[in-house]
Amino acid sequence: MADIFDEYKDKLNKKLFEEVKEKTKGMAQAKIKKVLERTAEEYKNAQVDPGECVGLIGAESIGEPGTQMTLNTFHFAGVAEMNVTMGLPRIIEILDGRKDLKTPMMEIFLKNPYNKGKDIRRLALQIKETLLGEVSKEFVVNIAEGVIEVHMNEGKMKDIGISELNVVNSIKKELKANVKKKDDVLYLKPKGKEAGLNEIYKMKEKVKDVYIKGVKGITQVLPVKRGEEFIIITAGSNLKDVFKMEEVDTARTITNDIYEIAGIFGVEAARQAIINEVYKVIESQGLNVDIRHIMLVADTMCVDGDIKGITRYGIVSEKASVLARASFETPIKHIINAALVGEDDKLKSVVENVMLNQPVPTGTGLPGLFTKVK
Repeated sequence: MADIFDEYKDKLNKKLFEEVKEKTKGMAQAKIKKVLERTAEEYKNAQVDPGECVGLIGAESIGEPGTQMTLNTFHFAGVAEMNVTMGLPRIIEILDGRKDLKTPMMEIFLKNPYNKGKDIRRLALQIKETLLGEVSKEFVVNIAEGVIEVHMNEGKMKDIGISELNVVNSIKKELKANVKKKDDVLYLKPKGKEAGLNEIYKMKEKVKDVYIKGVKGITQVLPVKRGEEFIIITAGSNLKDVFKMEEVDTARTITNDIYEIAGIFGVEAARQAIINEVYKVIESQGLNVDIRHIMLVADTMCVDGDIKGITRYGIVSEKASVLARASFETPIKHIINAALVGEDDKLKSVVENVMLNQPVPTGTGLPGLFTKVK
């Protein structure tokens, strides 16, 4: 029995080999042999021929459906603040390797019993970043006294679970001000000598943005039911701080910020995130692209251990060939820089050989032929 499998060990990759072994348990030997033969044949046919232009085919396969894509952004469940970039702009954002996303978002999965809906509203409010402007009714500048009056909204404070003491401490931490409390009004006076009217008005604007509670960077939260469980979708992203919460299922919670994933989990996870995010956009548009093309792009972006966009500052700048770099953008700059340091071009790739009207080293142009002349 083991002999049959040994024969095919080198003909299949490890994952396929193990899968066939698992699925054929208890089968007759002749049948197992047939399955292995058929699998090996399929596997061989699925492999790319040597010298095949995989990059070009990948570019075409993603580019063609890309032209069919809608350019609009769609948003969640009728909540205006929960805009999520989709379509072509999202694909460009991922493949350019942009650090500042238009609409960063997270999908926070919860542990039992919270994923059944227990305390979901309280949890969502705990995650949302709360600023002073959101828990106060109004801000009044009292010119005669030279103070700012902050009228607190006690109902909202109760909802979020904060006391006036929390608010006072937060203000003292972020602003240079003396704070006095009377009933549900806080009186703020800038520290230092006589503060002019200008300083008071400036402080009034700053006070609104004082951070009180929640996860920094998360501006909106939306609990939604997906299948059998509840999850929380957020506008804004902060994986590190969300993971500190006991109720969060850290194994499944995701963000659409690839650099954040790379920073916390490393480049392998970032590569998988690129594949998932691109595939999600393509699928949501009802298009069909083989995942292997997307995997090739993700590999190219992450091959150096960092995420590099497909731009002239990203992977194009890494190309060994001077002419290939010059063919993309800003040719004169590349050619002058190469001339200054005396760079050699080995003409090993497609673009530079096309420029010089030579056979390209792909397909049948890959092997060189040597003949002995008598």
